[in-house]
Amino acid sequence: MRLTFLGTGTSCGVPTIGCQCYTCTSDDPHDKRLRCSALIETDDTRLLIDCGPDFRQQAMTLPFRKIDGILITHAHYDHMGGMDDIRPYCQFGKVDVYADPIARRGMLEMLPYCFAANRYPGVPAIELHEIHKHEPFTIGSLTVMPIEVMHGQLPITAYRIGRLTYITDMLVMAPEEMEYVRGTEVLVVNALREEPHHSHQTLQAAVDFARQVGARQTWLIHSSHDIGRHAEVNARLPEDIQMAYDGQQIEIAT
Repeated sequence: MRLTFLGTGTSCGVPTIGCQCYTCTSDDPHDKRLRCSALIETDDTRLLIDCGPDFRQQAMTLPFRKIDGILITHAHYDHMGGMDDIRPYCQFGKVDVYADPIARRGMLEMLPYCFAANRYPGVPAIELHEIHKHEPFTIGSLTVMPIEVMHGQLPITAYRIGRLTYITDMLVMAPEEMEYVRGTEVLVVNALREEPHHSHQTLQAAVDFARQVGARQTWLIHSSHDIGRHAEVNARLPEDIQMAYDGQQIEIAT
C-alpha cells in the first residue's frame, strides 16, 4: 500500500497570503504546504482522504485513474472545498464519498446542486455514504475503520486502514478510541504549531501522542507557517517522528 501526501498544510496553506515571515519566504519546496489531503493506493484500489480547495492543483500531479472512494474527515472547507473538482473522475462512474453524520450534513449544505431532484448536466455525480465510528466498511481491497477524535468541541473522523492510522485536526482522543489505534505501524497526525490552540494539537502534543501510540514511524501534517521551516523542525525531532511534505510517498506493508 502506498500513501502519498498531497497536502500537509493547515487551512490557510503555506506560504500564507500576504505573509513575509521566515517560513513563508523559504525557498525550500518542503515549506510549500497545500491544504491537507492524502492518496492511498494498492494494486486495485485508490482512496482519497479529504478533498480540499487545492484538490485540482494536487490532482494535476497524479495519473488520471478512477478514485474508488473519498473519505471525509470533517465538513470544514479546507477538507472538502474541492469536491466540485472531482467532476472529471465521474467519467468512470459515480464517485463514492464516505462521511460521518455531521460531515454528511455539511456536504449536503455545501453542494446542494449535486443532490437536487433535478440535477443539471455536468454536476459531480456523488454517491454519498453515511459512516459511523467503529463500524468498518470495505472499499475495493481495503477495510476502513472510522475512529472518533475531537477537533475542539467538534467530533470528527480519523481512519485506520490496515497498519496505517490517519488523523487530522485533532485536539484530543478519548481513551476508549485508543483501542482502535493499537498496532498502528505508520501514524499520520496533525501538529499545528508550538503554541497552544483551542482545537488543534501543538507539536509537543503530537510527539506525546505518537509516543503513546508507539508506531514505528509517525508523520506530522496540518502544520501552519508558525511551526517553522521543515528542515529545522525535523532536525529537532526524533527520526521516528518527522514532518511530512507535499508529494512525499510512503510504502506501507499490508
